[in-house]
Amino acid sequence: MIILSKLADYGVIVATHLAAFPERQATAAAVAAETRLPRATAAKLLKALAHAGLATAARGPSGGYRLARPAKAISVAEVVAAIDGDIGLTQCSVHVAECSRTTYCPTRPHWAAINRAVGEALAAVSLDAMVTPGAFARRMPALSTSPEPDEPRFSA
Repeated sequence: MIILSKLADYGVIVATHLAAFPERQATAAAVAAETRLPRATAAKLLKALAHAGLATAARGPSGGYRLARPAKAISVAEVVAAIDGDIGLTQCSVHVAECSRTTYCPTRPHWAAINRAVGEALAAVSLDAMVTPGAFARRMPALSTSPEPDEPRFSA
């Protein structure tokens, strides 16, 4: 099972919330209330997004946070990286020095390709897509209410 950190998950929620309201600047308190996240968590995430250049912050009475670029130009991968750092499914793929098996592990070389694939999948999804209702819904053919030409028609 691949699991992002809870903080990265919340970071995507916060960034998606900012993407949903691109014309306004939102305070950390407002983002916390509207996303139902703890205020300290929202503030921490907004600061991390700003530090990564994904959000901008303005001080003052009309200050707050907003995305630094259009939502179409920010990927989920960038948000996750801003919160968690490099995307890696295993410790050895991100922190090579921490693994004592690095020199003889038969699976280690393959994790790089897997990490790349996951990173590319997250990079392919923009915050705009996360805001768009039904962006990932399967397209189903429209159901017809009229009978098919071969079907018998019954009249009452």
